Amino acid sequence: MRKVLIFDTDILCVYLQIFKFDDCGPLSDRWTKVRIDQLIAKEEQEKTFFVLPLAAIIETGNHITYALGNRYAIAQQFAELMRKVADAKTPWAAFTEQAEFWESEGLKQLASNWLEKVTENLSLGDVSIKNVAEYYAKSGFQVEILTADAGLKAYEPSIAIAIPRRRQR
Repeated sequence: MRKVLIFDTDILCVYLQIFKFDDCGPLSDRWTKVRIDQLIAKEEQEKTFFVLPLAAIIETGNHITYALGNRYAIAQQFAELMRKVADAKTPWAAFTEQAEFWESEGLKQLASNWLEKVTENLSLGDVSIKNVAEYYAKSGFQVEILTADAGLKAYEPSIAIAIPRRRQR
């Protein structure tokens, strides 16, 4: 079964080494640039697809814009990463697979899903990432949300959701 690794904003910020975002997560499970680089290298060897959700792109871009330090160099690095996603350059999965989430019906569903989760302190961005994870699980992938946020991680599909098939006669 193919695996998909969905990147959350906190991990992207550490990966890009945005000023004051050099690590994340609780002390017992700290994410650093070295740890992320090692995981990416391992997952790349295992032919894992990497997914960059729109919410993570926007939130990470906002953090870069307001960061101290060499914003332009980090922005260049992130822009190159976005181009790889747009071109579906391996190991990055094509962003176009997320397009349905941003069309009329997808936005209506996102609004409904968010209203159900807002009292649980799940942000709109996190709900959209949860939806992306569920999409890939329904497509038969093993899904991991790469995040230091335990609340979001709890919504990671535990197994691929089997799609029932009609028997051929």
